[in-house]
Amino acid sequence: MANGHRTQIKRERNENNKETRPSAKLSYARMSTTKAAFVLDAIRGKDVETALAIVTYNPRYASSVIRKLLESAIANAENNNGLNAKDLYVAEAYANRGPIMKRIRPRAQGRAYRIEKRTSHITIVLDEK
Repeated sequence: MANGHRTQIKRERNENNKETRPSAKLSYARMSTTKAAFVLDAIRGKDVETALAIVTYNPRYASSVIRKLLESAIANAENNNGLNAKDLYVAEAYANRGPIMKRIRPRAQGRAYRIEKRTSHITIVLDEK
């Protein structure tokens, strides 16, 4: 049995498994994961300058949201980790499902159809070349 309190043991374990790569996460983005994944697939594996150019000129709505998230990840890398922006690339970029807001649309003869407004959690992880 390990010495110390349960929270102390968890704290030590989490310090050992801590992620050192710079990242940024957006929770509850008002778009489906599929629509976000189209843009994320385009920038995954690219260097940061190329990825910023792709999301800047991409006509999809998700690209404007992902652009802000990518800029935030770059700022985190420079300020928190002391990395140079020119040496970074997009190591991981993924979108997970968030909660679904369920709404009702009135239809003919007293019926009601369900409208599902989907949300997603978008994560971008950078790494050095």
